[in-house]
Amino acid sequence: MKQKRVEQVLMSMPTSDGAGVNLRRAIGRAGLRNVDPFLMLDEIRSDDPKDYIAGFPPHPHKGFETLSYMLKGSMAHKDSTGGEGLITSGGVQYMTAGKGIIHSETPKQESGMLWGFQLWINLPAKDKFQDAKYVDIPKDQIPELDLTEHTKAKLIAGKFHQAVGPVKRDDIGFFMADVTSRETDHQNFEFDNDTRGFVYVYKGHADVNGQQVPAQSIAQLGAGERVEIASQKDTGYLLLAATPIEEPIVQYGPFVMNTQAEIDQAVSDYQNGRFA
Repeated sequence: MKQKRVEQVLMSMPTSDGAGVNLRRAIGRAGLRNVDPFLMLDEIRSDDPKDYIAGFPPHPHKGFETLSYMLKGSMAHKDSTGGEGLITSGGVQYMTAGKGIIHSETPKQESGMLWGFQLWINLPAKDKFQDAKYVDIPKDQIPELDLTEHTKAKLIAGKFHQAVGPVKRDDIGFFMADVTSRETDHQNFEFDNDTRGFVYVYKGHADVNGQQVPAQSIAQLGAGERVEIASQKDTGYLLLAATPIEEPIVQYGPFVMNTQAEIDQAVSDYQNGRFA
């Protein structure tokens, strides 16, 4: 069984988004525009409220899905379909923008650590015009597995051993796990050869198929079937994999379609109040 190729290792880039939220961007930046079907990965991590308190005021999305995963802290969601929810430590918010949605994400704390991630996942052309929807998934609905004596995995999407994650994208075989090691340890994962994905180390240090990956860095995974990870003491990482959609990606900010004409229509629909 051949190891998955590590295409590159990149440090995430500091940037800001929303109303001035400071964050780090691993995917969706120069050097790594996407890892089909993954379009963006951001990490928010700060105990300084000035970095996050303004949040993300109402803004549109169309043509893809968002997955927010919170390690520490809480964030409120409100959208134009009438959906409301609160994501707290260990929880997930999964939203399908589909044919168009306007939503806001507001920190529900004035102090303390806010630490989490937002992932953008593409939709195939046939699914980009579905109705918008979202769901909150609390911590207790996410299976936690003992991989070894020293390592645990929270399974957010996909299957591992007998466990099944609560987020479902069967069309791409979406897999996502949050893996943490208390002590130096080794983990092994197997995927289909045609899947692609990445490892994002958010604390500590890991070797991914022999490549060193420091904290706040991403290892892009190519073809192959096996991922071998040597994690150091007090290390945490996200491991994601999926089958590429292999369709044109035309993106204009929060709109991700297949053609420029569809982007133009998305902008027109939003400006004329035709989103959900």
